[in-house]
Amino acid sequence: MSTDVSRQTYPFSLPPLPYAYEALEPHVDATTMRLHHDKHHQTYVTKLNEAVATEAALHSKTLADLLRDLDKLPEAIRAAVRNNGGGHLLHDVFWNCMSGQPAREPGGALAAAIRTAFGSFADFRKKFTDASAKHFASGWVTLAHDPHSGALEIVDLKDHETVIPRGMNHLLILDVWEHAYYVKYQNRRPEFIEAFWNVVNWEYAERRFGQ
Repeated sequence: MSTDVSRQTYPFSLPPLPYAYEALEPHVDATTMRLHHDKHHQTYVTKLNEAVATEAALHSKTLADLLRDLDKLPEAIRAAVRNNGGGHLLHDVFWNCMSGQPAREPGGALAAAIRTAFGSFADFRKKFTDASAKHFASGWVTLAHDPHSGALEIVDLKDHETVIPRGMNHLLILDVWEHAYYVKYQNRRPEFIEAFWNVVNWEYAERRFGQ
């Protein structure tokens, strides 16, 4: 079960992976998982804490609160919170939306919503794959949900942007920063994207949609 770092307050912390480092083999290698989680993700948490440490008025704010109201933050720390706080939240969703024993396709209400938005699961997968392959430089691609309209949307995110300021939620996310795949796949991002579909944890996405 996810600890949901969006609800964390200062000092922020890095939860352990919800599975063993090697659980996603051969699709995502254990070496990458160790470096990505223990080094890259930890660095974002450390820098987020450094940015917020001297702002006592922000210590009771959740991570979601901080990211939702970036324009209200002191200008001196705004970029650091956006980049490192976004990195913390996005990585947490990313780890949890993968599993060593994944459901191959979504079910229930989420499956119906995907059909409504994209025509079919196959069409959704193709559009998500294309967006991920074409994303320029560092960033993420997410299946986002607007709880007010009920709409689903594939959103391309630069660096560590999130959809939280738009009033949306992340259901599924793919990290297309090179450090997410370079050890195993080098510059072959399309192979990494195809591998990702073998480990998607649709039960997690369904829970987020239901919430």
